[in-house]
Amino acid sequence: MSKIWLVTGSSRGLGRSFVEAALARGDRAAATARDTADLDDLVAAYGDAVLPLRLDVTDRASVDAAVARAQEHFGRLDVIVNSAGHGLFGAVEELSERDLREQLDTNLFGPLRVVQAALPYLRAQGSGHIVQISSVGGVAAFPLGGGYHASKWALEGLSESLAQEVAGFGIRVTLVEPGSYATDAIAGAVHADVLPQYDAARAGFAAFARTLDLGDPAAAGRALLRVVDSPEPPLRVLFGTQGGAILDQVYADRLKTWSGWQELAAEAHGHLPA
Repeated sequence: MSKIWLVTGSSRGLGRSFVEAALARGDRAAATARDTADLDDLVAAYGDAVLPLRLDVTDRASVDAAVARAQEHFGRLDVIVNSAGHGLFGAVEELSERDLREQLDTNLFGPLRVVQAALPYLRAQGSGHIVQISSVGGVAAFPLGGGYHASKWALEGLSESLAQEVAGFGIRVTLVEPGSYATDAIAGAVHADVLPQYDAARAGFAAFARTLDLGDPAAAGRALLRVVDSPEPPLRVLFGTQGGAILDQVYADRLKTWSGWQELAAEAHGHLPA
């Protein structure tokens, strides 16, 4: 049976690729964007299979209205993809509270609003799959990305709790953790006002970015179909070839550090050696 999707951030990037992959195989989708004119080409290509909806994830009324309209139009919602988001670059010392609040409002509270709007419908139908687009940066952190990492690490924790809370209702949750893809994500990111003391870190990041083997967004779209079609979808899944090597090292380092400080952990608990 074909699936009904609701995808935030459908106008560009990975969100657009997820919608296109679903539609190309015969599924139907509520494609959402802040400006529905950005979805006109999807409607021209796929006709009634697409329901274009205005949705701004920072506006709860907009979210509630779009989710309700999608449910009313299609009669059910099978896959909810929280793809809308943006990046924030800057050293922690450079971040303004305003920039960080806006980052969290989009990347954390945005998915929260969508999930809270959709859950009553998913619980009523006894099924559904919530896909949260996180990042390798939701599990590991790098210089100049503290604000972005804060939003994605928070999304990871929120979603892991969510997965346990809704499993009894027949609802699945998956965190997709992409590496770098050939989208405008970096170009479209917000940049904090710079302090010259961090120029070396910026130069290092720029050099690193030039070495990246960017993934194909269309391939990510096809990969997501396999995830949502799985009878036992994963809680977490990496997209792209970069994340595996990075996270292998990250977790090895964490385990080594925790193991090396086990005695202090016991001491801090009050379990002192005799």
